[in-house]
Amino acid sequence: MVETYKCNFCGKAIEPGTGRLFVRKDGALFYFCSMKCHKNYDLGRVPRKVAWTEAGRKALGKE
Repeated sequence: MVETYKCNFCGKAIEPGTGRLFVRKDGALFYFCSMKCHKNYDLGRVPRKVAWTEAGRKALGKE
């Protein structure tokens, strides 16, 4: 069975064979669906404060 992952930044489901895997020095795994999510994570942005993410929409009361 092929595992599907959830993007650590926006919360979107990642199709098998796509996306990016980032491994931090302490061994923590981060899955990103796109370069957009990866760059926003690198910039230190919080997903709750970005309107187009799943957490951001929930914080704004849209979902």
